[in-house]
Amino acid sequence: MNTNLDHTYFHRAVIESGAATSRAVHPYNAALHETQFREFVAAAGCSHLSSDHEILTCLRAAPSAVITNASFTVFDRYNPSVRWAFQPVIDNALIKQPPIDAWHSGHWNRVPILTGFNTNEGTYYVPTTLATSDEFMQFFRTLLPAYTDQDIRTIDELYPDPAVHESSPYLETRNISVGPQYKRVEAAYGHYAYACPVRQTARFASAGQQEPVFLYRWALNKTVQGGANHGDQMAYETFNPEVRAISKAQAEVAGTFHAYITSFIVRGDPNAVKGRFAHRPRWEPYDGSQASGRRIMVLGEGNNERAGGRSVGTTAQMVDDEWSRRECEFWWTKSGVSD
Repeated sequence: MNTNLDHTYFHRAVIESGAATSRAVHPYNAALHETQFREFVAAAGCSHLSSDHEILTCLRAAPSAVITNASFTVFDRYNPSVRWAFQPVIDNALIKQPPIDAWHSGHWNRVPILTGFNTNEGTYYVPTTLATSDEFMQFFRTLLPAYTDQDIRTIDELYPDPAVHESSPYLETRNISVGPQYKRVEAAYGHYAYACPVRQTARFASAGQQEPVFLYRWALNKTVQGGANHGDQMAYETFNPEVRAISKAQAEVAGTFHAYITSFIVRGDPNAVKGRFAHRPRWEPYDGSQASGRRIMVLGEGNNERAGGRSVGTTAQMVDDEWSRRECEFWWTKSGVSD
């Protein structure tokens, strides 16, 4: 997002694992970062010192094992609430402003973009044992302390509570060892942290540049609990032998996605290089300037072979970008709100 450079680093970009606006990007001296750093200094045995110079000298002199253990201690302490330590910060050097402000400014490096998210981005990160409605609400109060009570109530309404609404899509019916609120919290967190910021990137970039933007949702069900989890697509886009060997359908998904990715790398267009998977559907550019009719590529929808099912689903298809649109419209209004 830096534009005050004397040269261009990238001719095109494949953006995965979220977006510039994912989660929170705090100033370097935000209260959370200060607290986590003090805890890190204490865990490294340097908290008895008073000046910055003395603390840094102590940290630099410590054995690598001490620094590593201190790092893990602090990270693990905040991991259950997904308030990870040692995140990127607004330092006024590399990251000069909140990413959402950069988008609103209209100044960014305009290059072709291919970006995407997975259906179940949150399953890997949220507490699996979340059981009550109050625990769901408290999870987001802790994660997002700058959100108002009304914001938290809106989250509660956007993701119908299965303890209250029998028709809630988050009612747990799978025979797995998870809490009654797990399916609900993984959806909400996955939207907040990954899916909606990625769609926001496609929306801003495609509406503000001539260079094309291509958006995907990875939907292949890998496991009963994880679904289409964060990072599950990687072995497919790199055409790894272990996924190709599972079944003919898995090999087809891998080959198709790999063909899209490599064509984009070479030409800036996932359709340009036909290769062995020339029959794949045309990937239409995303158009964020439209109020409706925006299109997204969905890969592996309905395939549940790896999760023990027999359905091969659909390898690749262009569809209207309506999946969880209402939820994302809320999360977009909160971009840049942090503690």
